[in-house]
Amino acid sequence: MARTFRLQRPGGLAIVVSKRGASWLSCEVPVAGQRRSVVLRRAAIDEPRANSAYLGATIGRYANRIRDARIHWGDQAWNLVPHPAGSSHQLHGGPGGFHAHDWDVAAMDDQSLHFHWRSPSGDQGFPGTLEADVVYRLVDAMTLEIETLARVDAPCPVAITNHAYFNLDGDEADARDHALRIRAARYMPVDKTLLPVGPPQPVAHTSFDFHHAKRIRDAWLADAQQAIAGGYDHAFLLEADCADLGPAACELSSSRGDLRLSIHSTLPALQFYAGQGLARVRSPEGRPYPACAAVALEPGFLPDSPNHPEWPQPSCWLQPDARYQHLIRYRFDAF
Repeated sequence: MARTFRLQRPGGLAIVVSKRGASWLSCEVPVAGQRRSVVLRRAAIDEPRANSAYLGATIGRYANRIRDARIHWGDQAWNLVPHPAGSSHQLHGGPGGFHAHDWDVAAMDDQSLHFHWRSPSGDQGFPGTLEADVVYRLVDAMTLEIETLARVDAPCPVAITNHAYFNLDGDEADARDHALRIRAARYMPVDKTLLPVGPPQPVAHTSFDFHHAKRIRDAWLADAQQAIAGGYDHAFLLEADCADLGPAACELSSSRGDLRLSIHSTLPALQFYAGQGLARVRSPEGRPYPACAAVALEPGFLPDSPNHPEWPQPSCWLQPDARYQHLIRYRFDAF
């Protein structure tokens, strides 16, 4: 049985994490004298295939989609393991990606937990051996940081993220009533397989303009790009100053306006998924979740970046003489 751990700040956040997929299983936030559960919980923690929506899992080696399950570096190419079943592409590191394994616990105390995983050469088709670390850290009463680190012994694309789903109302009601702001001037249009059809495009005059906070439902299915995905399931290229952990990459506010989540990240992009496919996912009580019961906000690199060095972001290819080190900071503010 996959072991779980509880981290808590007195009078502040309490989270539960698991060795299976180095996963973030729950998050309780104090709001108006009550504790509110704001992260969608998953069922069957001991069955990797049961988590088809990756609820709370650490994703790697490469989070997001890679076209034709194939990557290129110079004159070399590697065929990856396609995923999900029936697809010719690869999603979220393949069927045996980071989400599917019991990670080792390297260190822990009441307010931090350090996981480690070794991905051997050829794992899911990726080149070289990769050593990965994920550190959960409650840095103050209302802030969680997830730090990800990696080293490789051969050039390999690396993009590690957490796939938590948030409903700040805490009741699994329609999360499209939340207000969202994303600090991005460009987003990535996709085809019917949700893979890029070209370079990032301006959000101006589209339903993807979240420069100013707006309810997610306000422009729901308002254009052809959303029709392709059944809603929002798109990457945004963040403004460059976000990578310095200055302005938040995004801000999500509850429908009642009594709780806000600010996500800061050193990563260049953000995948926003409005949860329209959650009706296929079961809760710990065995019932299906409603569609859009929560939203995923996943810092990372743009989809299919290993094959597009020309895109305006740092390279996702990690070299043996370099270290991958990124931070995602989740700050909650109750009003």
